[in-house]
Amino acid sequence: MQYRYFTKDKLKVSVLGFGCMRFPIINEDSGSIDEIKATEMLHYAIDNGVNYIDTAYPYHGGTSEAFVGRALSNGYREKVYLATKLPVWLCETYKDFEKYLDEQLERLNVDYIDFYLLHSLNEKSWNNIIELKIFNFLEDAKRKGKIKYIGFSFHDELPVFKTIIDSYNWDFCQIQLNYMDTNYQAGLAGLRYAVDKDISVVVMEPIKGGKLAFPSKEVQDIWDKGKTERTAVQWALDWVYNFPDVSLLLSGMSTLEQVKQNIETAKGAIANAFTEDDLKLVQEVTALYEKNIKVGCTSCEYCLPCPEGVAIPSIFDMYNNAHVYGTVDDSRERYRSLIKAGKDQTKCVECGICEGLCPQHLEIIRDLKEAHDFLTK
Repeated sequence: MQYRYFTKDKLKVSVLGFGCMRFPIINEDSGSIDEIKATEMLHYAIDNGVNYIDTAYPYHGGTSEAFVGRALSNGYREKVYLATKLPVWLCETYKDFEKYLDEQLERLNVDYIDFYLLHSLNEKSWNNIIELKIFNFLEDAKRKGKIKYIGFSFHDELPVFKTIIDSYNWDFCQIQLNYMDTNYQAGLAGLRYAVDKDISVVVMEPIKGGKLAFPSKEVQDIWDKGKTERTAVQWALDWVYNFPDVSLLLSGMSTLEQVKQNIETAKGAIANAFTEDDLKLVQEVTALYEKNIKVGCTSCEYCLPCPEGVAIPSIFDMYNNAHVYGTVDDSRERYRSLIKAGKDQTKCVECGICEGLCPQHLEIIRDLKEAHDFLTK
């Protein structure tokens, strides 16, 4: 296992962190973790050098934290750094901060949490918790010894990220980054901005929620040109590891085999190891994926709210993912959920308001019809 420095205290963390949101489950119920298999996976990872365990209040329908607490008994807690996250969207008062932290400590069966994150910050949730004096709570929790290091995970646009970074002396932050998302949300610019402020960075979604793990033949043919033999997953992980400013990446692993494979990849996780040829292959793959995008929607959401409730960016996301990553069945299943919710294309009355607002000048009415036709086949 490779290790890198983390926080200003230069803690040594494994480059691979275990994300506890995709454990094996029973009867397709995300709230029913298969604890025998999941415990074996977690223990194998720790026994082979993984020392960063990341969970959160809502993972696995709210059961992840309690399971992790049980799995880390019998001496495993002392071998790892434990991270979890405050569900800020549930917090309506200052007392809610304290309530959820105390509940999390009880769930995890610990006296303190090493790394405590404000979960999934965006502009709306950020403004809310600022009004509720979140920093007073965090400093108080740290003084009481309930948390040791303070960070946040992020899902919004770069200007919001910079505002949050500049607001506090953070120990670390967590951003989404992979070779397809270099300009998405915080992106590479956010990585550089945080590091320039001496804030450590954790990367989530390095395989884009698994979408980069199952390449088409065209994509695989490009990967096969590499002088170093790698699977599609290894290409994605190694691309992130190549950045020296990334302290670690999180992988939500669902099988013991995935754990073993990711640990093997992490053994060779050397910064700046990619050659110029490697980087060119990544560019080729990225260009091929982007060529298959059907609608040039950037999810800026200028078109929202639609007067009729049509979930315009979500529909385009499903349509694009099906063609770019081959997630046809998943996209169609998600679209059926939109139909049940009354947010699908058939609710469009062709008022054209969205087209007048779209900075990409998309023909939204036409594109929605095409997306609907495909997603309902």
